[in-house]
Amino acid sequence: MNGKVYVVGNFKGGVGKTKTVTMLAYEAATYLKERILVIDMDPQGNATRVLAKTGNLDNISKSITDGFRNGNLTDEIVHVMDNLDMIPANTSFRNLSKILFDKYPDNEIAQISYLKELIEPFKNSYDRIYIDVPPTISDYSDNAMIAADYCIIVLQTQELSLDGAQTYIAYMQFLSENYNAHLQVVGIIPMMLRQGGRVDTRVLDQAREMYGSNVIDTIVNYQERLKVYDVEGVHMNTNANGKVEMWDGKAHQIFIDVLNELNDHEAYLENI
Repeated sequence: MNGKVYVVGNFKGGVGKTKTVTMLAYEAATYLKERILVIDMDPQGNATRVLAKTGNLDNISKSITDGFRNGNLTDEIVHVMDNLDMIPANTSFRNLSKILFDKYPDNEIAQISYLKELIEPFKNSYDRIYIDVPPTISDYSDNAMIAADYCIIVLQTQELSLDGAQTYIAYMQFLSENYNAHLQVVGIIPMMLRQGGRVDTRVLDQAREMYGSNVIDTIVNYQERLKVYDVEGVHMNTNANGKVEMWDGKAHQIFIDVLNELNDHEAYLENI
């Protein structure tokens, strides 16, 4: 096994990156039965909170901050549920730049390659590693992009999100050219705020014109159930007959479709 690493991004905040990370991780763990690791690199720790609720974890003492300081992320892995682990974040990770500078004061390449070095020992233990990062050009995004094999871009159907996606792709290309990053866009996921809205439709059309088949066909429409998962954790309830509750089924199916389509894109990229 040689797990693939995915960074999920956009340089605009609030577009659904964390939701995408947690849902894809959950579907890959439950639907594909793969071994999944989520690395939370956002000091706000939103992915950590969602996954803690998903796994009914009341107290998390481990953190990516300690792993970066100690040079060992393996000790910071927290088990969430069958096939799904995470490396949690907390607010102390806001000091990432200082941690990196203290370790490598005169070596920029070592600073931005540190995550890649730290996750190497356990890549053979996981099929997929998803990284959640803040929406900024920073040491967080640099480390995630250098460590990743593939980039998944979340595109909310509004102008600023498209601008953020364009900047993200341009910055990814800059890292590839200047720092030997081996990173490809495996897919752009459209998140539509208002189905049939004029702005939403126009932005989606613009994205497809600019990026062609990189924009996946599956559109993640606004669903109240997906917001519930932010509060209660990701779950799949069943009714008295043992069948998946309808709204849970719809919410999960959309991300299973996204996962399948991204897998198709990845298989194509591996074979060209």
